Amino acid sequence: MDRQEILVIIGNPLLTVEAMFKYRTDRSALSRAVTLFEVVFHSVVRSVRSKHNNAFLALGSNITQAVMFVLFFYVMFTVLGMRSASIRGDFLLYMMSGVFLFMVHTKTLGAVVGAEGPSSPMMQHAPMNTTIAILSAAIGALYVQVLSMLIILFAYHVAFKPIHIEEPIPAFGMLLLAWASGGSIGLLLYVIKPWFPGAIGIISTVYQRSNMLFSGKMVLASSLPGYMLPMFIWNPLFHTIDQARGYIFLNYTATVTWWMYTVWVTAVFLVLGMMGEFYTRRAVSLSWSARR
Repeated sequence: MDRQEILVIIGNPLLTVEAMFKYRTDRSALSRAVTLFEVVFHSVVRSVRSKHNNAFLALGSNITQAVMFVLFFYVMFTVLGMRSASIRGDFLLYMMSGVFLFMVHTKTLGAVVGAEGPSSPMMQHAPMNTTIAILSAAIGALYVQVLSMLIILFAYHVAFKPIHIEEPIPAFGMLLLAWASGGSIGLLLYVIKPWFPGAIGIISTVYQRSNMLFSGKMVLASSLPGYMLPMFIWNPLFHTIDQARGYIFLNYTATVTWWMYTVWVTAVFLVLGMMGEFYTRRAVSLSWSARR
């Protein structure tokens, strides 16, 4: 700001007020992209640290939860004598493959549904908006889950037994697909939540609890009898877990499931969620926050 502009502002009180509250806009596409990435990064950090004041304790809590899941299913399979029905290979890796994808799917869905809505006080601070809130919640959940998975696999590989994954890149792609499907389903629930907050809370809880049984993390799709398969086949997470095991283990081929089914479900829910988010953002009212 040069001297002439300063004199104009000093001489006109209205210009002074306008200059105080004026939001600087980014003129080029590159500067807008840099600003978006910067805000998303800080929002991701805030989203991760919101779980606990200490980031290491938040990560440790998630690792403990994943380990408890794996140990619980390991003990249950051992007591019930169901280990013979699993994949030929590392049994704990078989259990972890289901638990990791289950957790990244459900944690992402919960994070997106619980993201700050259009009536949140944070939306009053430009350039914050609901898109950034949704992205930061989803990316923050992915960051925590992937980091927890890598730490657990590294500890198991070093301390107990070397891990061999037949096709690691496609297997990790199935993890990302489980994350994307959880985020897209969570997005649709997120945009409906301001209209029906009580019902969406129940639906979200029921869906996450149903995945405990119908995600396929404890069973193999190829070993299910025909009359039980329709109970699982509707679930996009069931397809990603089974396909991931086909890439992880040499002695298993996923023939019953289809990863493109999850892609189509993710795309449909994503489009519907984006349309609903645009409509909800325009119809937002501050009184909605009092109904939650």
